[in-house]
Amino acid sequence: MRILFLGDIVGRSGRDALTDKLPGLRAALRADLVVVNGENASHGFGLAPEMARAFFLAGTDVITLGNHAWDRKEIIPYLEVEHRVVRPINFPPGTPGRGSFVAVLDDGRKALVINVMGRLFMDALDDPFRAVQAELQKHPLGRAVQAAVVDVHAEASSEKQAMGHSFDGLASLIVGTHTHAPTADHQILAGGTAYMTDAGMCGDYDSIIGMQKGAAALRFWKKVPGEKLAPAEGEATLCGVFVETDDATGLAKQVGALRVGGRLSQLMPGF
Repeated sequence: MRILFLGDIVGRSGRDALTDKLPGLRAALRADLVVVNGENASHGFGLAPEMARAFFLAGTDVITLGNHAWDRKEIIPYLEVEHRVVRPINFPPGTPGRGSFVAVLDDGRKALVINVMGRLFMDALDDPFRAVQAELQKHPLGRAVQAAVVDVHAEASSEKQAMGHSFDGLASLIVGTHTHAPTADHQILAGGTAYMTDAGMCGDYDSIIGMQKGAAALRFWKKVPGEKLAPAEGEATLCGVFVETDDATGLAKQVGALRVGGRLSQLMPGF
């Protein structure tokens, strides 16, 4: 299975880049599954249902969320009917929506997508490790599903790496989101799981993690509330990771980083 994962979509710039470039990217990469983190799509804070629908029309199969999951209140009833949008699985029981989704490809192959949120320097949610362990046990890789993707929405690189090594061999791809800067550590771990500490964002990199520089920088200078943060509006770079798996085992055969458009150096997987 050929899987494209794109990091946090930030604001209009990120949304426009995704809807403009994804159809061509999907065709060029011959991607079977596209997963996108959409939790910053709406002005940097949350996801609106109409934005999710536009992402699906552009070729996205599953949308993951994170700590801004509830910033657009209209997403709450939408999650109850649109199961392709998944919020972190370790929210307490009874929270609206679901933390995972099994995508069924046209040829019948299945791919599990899990969204989980870290706890270090983040909100104190339920244990992310036990939540992911339980979900992976329900969908054994190479048997119940042909692929499994885990989006680890977390602040600390150590927590993301711990997640990767803890479930090495049980998932096809474990990839971090939230910090909005693509890391250079994409690799296949010893047990066969593809891993990347952070996929980066899909947004304008002439910014501070996707936000306009002036107001964002002043928060560090003055330590007092300032003007509301707003997304940068220049050309976005789509950042993510691309993986090819073995259908028999569900494990990764190849992994490559992806950067398309905007200011960053361009990079396309060569397989």
